[in-house]
Amino acid sequence: MDEVAGAIADPVRREILLMLRDGSRSAGQIADRFAISRPAVSRHLRVLREAGLVRDTADGRRRVYALVTAPLDELAGWLERLTRPSGWEHRFDALETEVYRTRRERRRAAGQQSSEEEIA
Repeated sequence: MDEVAGAIADPVRREILLMLRDGSRSAGQIADRFAISRPAVSRHLRVLREAGLVRDTADGRRRVYALVTAPLDELAGWLERLTRPSGWEHRFDALETEVYRTRRERRRAAGQQSSEEEIA
């Protein structure tokens, strides 16, 4: 998971992954999209490949890259656990509801008691 998180930490690599989401691309097609050198794009592709996020195949003299989403599943699961409400949050909501209900009942009881005292 650390290697995947490190690979997607760079905005160029994230953009490459988004490009590949729409289908396979050659290294040249990917490099043409960026204002950085081809060797720099090649290094980004190597990082993505080593993290298991892309696979490459030879097509003649070209390298064609495709997205591999499986390594993102573990990271996505961890992020979900991080962002989903904990069990405590639901318990605190229930406690808050009970506090408000108790206060309301006490106010009603106090109001009825003062009405009874006025009548007597």
